Amino acid sequence: MGYIMDLRKLVGHSPLMQVGASVIVEDERGRVLLQLRSDNHCWGYCGGSVDLGEEVEEAAKRELYEETGLVANSLSLFGVFSGKDTHYVYPNGDEVYNIDIVYICKDYCGDPVPQKGEVDELKFFELSELPENISPPIIKPIEAYVRSRK
Repeated sequence: MGYIMDLRKLVGHSPLMQVGASVIVEDERGRVLLQLRSDNHCWGYCGGSVDLGEEVEEAAKRELYEETGLVANSLSLFGVFSGKDTHYVYPNGDEVYNIDIVYICKDYCGDPVPQKGEVDELKFFELSELPENISPPIIKPIEAYVRSRK
């Protein structure tokens, strides 16, 4: 997160284009792991900003581990999401337009443990029982994922 934080020192809350690497974790029963975010109290998948010089897939694996303690043995690219639907203003006023590169992970190891200060809860959900309060910038990717599973 160093790169984005360094930019924030220069631009304040002004809009930034942010490249994100995200992971939709699916368990052996086809349920999806979501996290209850500490900042906006909405549910979302794991993910975060790609650091300068970092490979996107490595960023996705890093974010998954940091936020859940899970280690991704393999990832498959699901899609790239951008545009107006990924615009977001964080509770602290920071504004971003995300380019979200989303992976699916079915091959992982470890036990889910929420990252203190960033994640309040981790829970596997059936696709038919996803929570309504999905974090706004990931609504379109989640909808696309649900459609892909039908």
